[in-house]
Amino acid sequence: MKILGISGSPRKEETSGTFRLVKTVLENTGIDYDLISLRGKTISGCIACLGCAKDNVCKVTDDMTPLREKIVNADAYVIGAPNYYSTLNALTHAFIERWFQFRHQEGDLLWGKLGVAVGVGGMDGRVPAEAIEMFFRYSFIETVAKVAGQGAASCYSCGYGETCKVGIIHMVHGEGTEITEEITPDVTKQENVMQAAVEAGKLLGKRLTQGHDRKAVTEKMQQQMMEMIKESV
Repeated sequence: MKILGISGSPRKEETSGTFRLVKTVLENTGIDYDLISLRGKTISGCIACLGCAKDNVCKVTDDMTPLREKIVNADAYVIGAPNYYSTLNALTHAFIERWFQFRHQEGDLLWGKLGVAVGVGGMDGRVPAEAIEMFFRYSFIETVAKVAGQGAASCYSCGYGETCKVGIIHMVHGEGTEITEEITPDVTKQENVMQAAVEAGKLLGKRLTQGHDRKAVTEKMQQQMMEMIKESV
């Protein structure tokens, strides 16, 4: 049994709140895992070529290609992304878009699996977590937990945060504020967020090891999707 963890943040591991939260979830599952950062990877979005329709294998060749086997073989997923303009950042969005390759002709490679959605934002981490949950739903993957935290917006490290009148420093802390470690958001200092990550990991591990029924989860998620579609038409 193995869990696949994905950090969609382009930041270095030591400065990425997304990476640290995903890792914390994984470490508390009690299950073997792979943790992959998408930082530095070149992954395009789905180009709608439909080359995957025949065999459920994407025909676009880039850094997504070697990740396919890990996605297929994983029993569950912990995916995290930062909030860019109140949505997923492009890299994470492109990565999950390419999961379209798995869903043709009742392709059930991902059906009934479990996931945890992680979001980090300068103001709100819930938005990317909810977007990841929606992507999971389309693949009939159940989101067992969502974790959202506040990370440091780029204004804290761009070099102009203290003088920029339209940046988050000025708008949140006020004019003349000096950027210090004390005012810079850090998920590891947010006890409730870190505890939520710990609990999410424990719950995921428990669900996987105590009679996880992929068929039952699949049926549950398909019903949710049908209800969502009916409400939209």
